[in-house]
Amino acid sequence: MNVVKPHFTVEDDIETTAEPAPERAADHAAATQMLMLGLAALSKRTLVALADLFCLLTVGSVFWLFTSIRDPNVMQLIQLGGYCVFILVANWLVRRR
Repeated sequence: MNVVKPHFTVEDDIETTAEPAPERAADHAAATQMLMLGLAALSKRTLVALADLFCLLTVGSVFWLFTSIRDPNVMQLIQLGGYCVFILVANWLVRRR
């Protein structure tokens, strides 16, 4: 009698554990720490960029006010000078911290 052997067999998986191996857990912890470090650096850079944006917007407002007045009189120039001093102090306070 001629017996036909099957060409394919089903084998059970050897690893059926749900928990990662200890070295993989350490890799995951290291990757998480690197991700947190990168996000912390990104948030610090965002705060610096916001401070720079504040400075740019305030100086832009001074420039816009000076260019928007067509024929300034003495009182308007004094008021604009006071606004400039206020903006300089505000920017100095933001940069100081």
